[in-house]
Amino acid sequence: MDNKDTAHSHLLSFLNAIPPVDFCCVYGSTLHSTDPGKSTMVDYILGVSDPLQWHSENLKMNADHYASWMVLLGGAKLITNIADKLGVGVHFNPYVTWNDKMLKYGVVRMHDLIQDILNWERFYLSGRLQKPVNMLVDNLDIETINSVNLRAAMSAALLLLPPKFTEEDLYAKICSLSYMGDVRMLFAEDRNKVKKIVQGQFDLFQSMYKPFLEEYEGLWLTSDSLAHIFPSSNC
Repeated sequence: MDNKDTAHSHLLSFLNAIPPVDFCCVYGSTLHSTDPGKSTMVDYILGVSDPLQWHSENLKMNADHYASWMVLLGGAKLITNIADKLGVGVHFNPYVTWNDKMLKYGVVRMHDLIQDILNWERFYLSGRLQKPVNMLVDNLDIETINSVNLRAAMSAALLLLPPKFTEEDLYAKICSLSYMGDVRMLFAEDRNKVKKIVQGQFDLFQSMYKPFLEEYEGLWLTSDSLAHIFPSSNC
């Protein structure tokens, strides 16, 4: 087993410590790590059919993953209500220590995840899934459903870009969509965050979006624009 397979198995192994899920992906710097022992935060998104039931079961298994006040004041019902009524439909457990790794995981209702992907209802997880992720569990074929989201993100980016742009410009614009209106980008986040994300994961962005770029070829990209994206193109 090579390093990549070992890292993948290590990421999957966390799922044995929690109740079953219908969807799971990891994102962030984890996507580039081939060393399962490397000390980096691991970020999970977990999709479940019934968050109330899932949190009830997880509290029995991993009560220490949750803020103590949530456990004491309302348990699974409070956790689910806060996510649904005050948040964006996702409950995060951050700073979870497991097997000497630090991780955080967000739990979302599968119906809400699909609606956000298809309709950008909250533009939270749909924005996350416009960037590279590693899908570990996909019982409802979210990868295929997400093609609607990727195509829409590319369309929006193309409308916002100038007539001439590079492939990196395109991915940066796509990446920036989910940060528009985020006040953290004004003072709390690195101003070069988008650029760093794209440059650090360029090959992953390319594998995600090149098929959609090729769909647009000959439809409404100009020959000048295509020449910047596909330097070898004879358009």
